[in-house]
Amino acid sequence: MGVLKGKTALVTGGSRGIGRAVAQRLARDGALVAVHYGRNEAAAKETVAGIEAAGGRAFAVGAELGVPGDAEALWAAYEAAPLATEGVDILVNNAGAAAFAGIAETDEETYDRVHALNAKAPFFVIKHGLARLRDGGRIVNVTGTPDIALPAILATITAKGAVNALTVSLAAELAPRGITVNSVGPGITETDLNAAWLADPGARAHASSRSVFGRVGAVEEVADVVAFLASPDSRWVTGQHLSATGGLQLALL
Repeated sequence: MGVLKGKTALVTGGSRGIGRAVAQRLARDGALVAVHYGRNEAAAKETVAGIEAAGGRAFAVGAELGVPGDAEALWAAYEAAPLATEGVDILVNNAGAAAFAGIAETDEETYDRVHALNAKAPFFVIKHGLARLRDGGRIVNVTGTPDIALPAILATITAKGAVNALTVSLAAELAPRGITVNSVGPGITETDLNAAWLADPGARAHASSRSVFGRVGAVEEVADVVAFLASPDSRWVTGQHLSATGGLQLALL
């Protein structure tokens, strides 16, 4: 399509799952994509190779998030990459992980670890990236579903909710620069991280029943929503949370 030709995007957690699909979609739309990874360099290189094979441009950037100094390390790694551009037009905060525990099972160490990756890292990645983010740019935060009770991953949902709140206030702060800030909440999505439990027919049937479409979502369907928010067409949308759950809320009514 080419709507992002001449633009540069950085996708955190871009080597696998939803992040990989986002990186592929943005590259297909014409962007040069920095594919961030935390530990799995091979997966990032595979994502880059796939993008290049399809005619796109991408490069890998490695930095572990959720540890002290992570945001500075990420941007330093970006700047050291041969293909890196001076400015970035699109920042997608996608990296994250879930801790499966209710409030009774969540200790302070787990809580702090979850928040360091899911809430603190996006905050400081944005903070340290603002000087590089061009006016008229896009920030898209991949978060969670704020209107659904998910006690099994309570600390994670709390962290994701913090980023939803960040999205709203940051949208107001960055509006004078023409930068939009929005968030996307995936539902139950087919990723390699979910493959084990979705392989059980009963679990898949239950997961599918939670959507009004009667199936599990595909990573490309979430990536398409992110791509819209990264595109020029979303210029009048900011401070919003878009639910990409396949009608999950409706199925629970």
